[in-house]
Amino acid sequence: MTPNAASASSAPSRRSFLASTAVAAVAVGGGVPLLAACGGSDSGSREGTTSGKDAKKILPAFVASNVVAPDIPAKNGSAAGFTRKLAIADLRTSVPEKLGKGGKVTIMSPFWGSPPKSDNAYYRAMNDLIGTDVHWQNQDGNTYEQKLGAVLASSDVPDVVVVPSWNLNGRIPSAVISKFADLGPYLSGDAVKEFPNLAAIPTDAWQRSIFGGALRGLPMPQPIVTGIVPLYRQDIFEKEGYDVPTSADAFMAWAKDATNARAKRWACMDMKWTAFQAFGVLSGNEKPLGWNLVDGKLVNRVETEEFLEALEWTRKLFAAGVVHPDAELGKSQATDPGPKFAKGEFLVYANNMSQWWSRTAEQATQNPDFRVWGMDIFAHDGGDPRLWAEQPAGIWAFVNRKASESVIREVLAVANVTAAPYGTKEYMMTNYGVEGTHYTVKDGVPTKTDQGNLDVLNAYVMVASPAPTVAHPDFPAVAKGQVEWQQRMGAFTRKTPFFGMQITEPSRYANLSSDFEQLEDDITRGRRKISDMQQAVSDWKSKGGDKLRDWYQKILDENGSAAN
Repeated sequence: MTPNAASASSAPSRRSFLASTAVAAVAVGGGVPLLAACGGSDSGSREGTTSGKDAKKILPAFVASNVVAPDIPAKNGSAAGFTRKLAIADLRTSVPEKLGKGGKVTIMSPFWGSPPKSDNAYYRAMNDLIGTDVHWQNQDGNTYEQKLGAVLASSDVPDVVVVPSWNLNGRIPSAVISKFADLGPYLSGDAVKEFPNLAAIPTDAWQRSIFGGALRGLPMPQPIVTGIVPLYRQDIFEKEGYDVPTSADAFMAWAKDATNARAKRWACMDMKWTAFQAFGVLSGNEKPLGWNLVDGKLVNRVETEEFLEALEWTRKLFAAGVVHPDAELGKSQATDPGPKFAKGEFLVYANNMSQWWSRTAEQATQNPDFRVWGMDIFAHDGGDPRLWAEQPAGIWAFVNRKASESVIREVLAVANVTAAPYGTKEYMMTNYGVEGTHYTVKDGVPTKTDQGNLDVLNAYVMVASPAPTVAHPDFPAVAKGQVEWQQRMGAFTRKTPFFGMQITEPSRYANLSSDFEQLEDDITRGRRKISDMQQAVSDWKSKGGDKLRDWYQKILDENGSAAN
């Protein structure tokens, strides 16, 4: 099977091996460990945000990359798309000279799977390309937040620490501000031009990388269009003559018609995230969670009728028996849905866009009739959907504030290589490794070898990334479909008042919303009632929700709204 590294620079694709957006949202909504001590006398402001004129003084200059032109330019907040075959001889060079000076850099990062040997051929080749001696401290991605909390509460912090947005909980945001360096002296304004691939990272992603009034994060940019797609079995739809639903009622009617429990076929898995989209619920996966202006007043998503309506529609799907039993038992996010989707046990599920490609690749040889496609998100009433922009960056690499200038420059040399755009030699090395050792190319399609599947996993790609890109030379129709889906949905996507702002909430509100995710799932499965949510919202307001609203209102008053 051809690996998905060709699309690794797109956030949905990258986050597929990190955690799906839905799973990430669970992590944000759940309980979090608190750090014992994360302070520092030079930590700067621990709360609020930096935007407007203050941000402009900090942000790097943007210089678009012209090394490789995409086949489908980005539009409406989408990724750029590549559909052409890959020719190794045509790869461009984006880093003509090594910027690394041979220094040693230690990086701690989440890792999913079995880490390779520390002295493997991929690590050696990357270090030689960069000119820096990178040593990896790979940590289990499933328990990374606990490890991250312990490390940041200690005095033994590695040179670089990778932090995903879904781990910015409890006191970790405060620790980011106190423990990590200000990169502004090396990247703000024209200084970034020393690192051309970093200069080509979109400005919105850099703004999202300002923590505590300073540019601290090296970002992994992502499309602002939602990455959660209702994926469906296009081949079965066509065989059975099903019309793709375009409203909540149409979906319910189709689901009842398509379900035959005796034949072990159900319409769908848990569709809660699609419900949030269809009903226009402000359901962002990253802080600030769910705040928006309604008739000039700042409200949270849990206070809206649309939120309750989305839960009720999802509950009706479960009650009608059209949802696969795995989801009823709460397994829809804990187990791989791929095998049962391939068997046709269910026909629609909402998940990360990356699975559009991965399911296609999995079944390409063993089930040639299998076709998965992305269903356009519908408004519940059949009109145009009202979607909300994702934040423009979701994972960062931070440099220890005690690092010397020489170490910081070594880190930036690493980032300038890992942020190389698709179609370059640096991109291929970062995402595929060494040709002949880690991958081969046949008919324009790169395929990882067994060694490549062992060595070339989530490491260097975590340091910094290019502008979002989707590229599948093995399945160009999928790449085209993904980008065009993003562009269609992007036309209905709006920015919230806090779009692009990196906001650090007061730690006293860290666990204020921690129970909502479980309550949502209990309601949709019939274990709790809508009235329980209404009571929970009332409790949330009295326990700090109203005060948190006032706190966010002050941010709006001071910084203005980013909404469009």
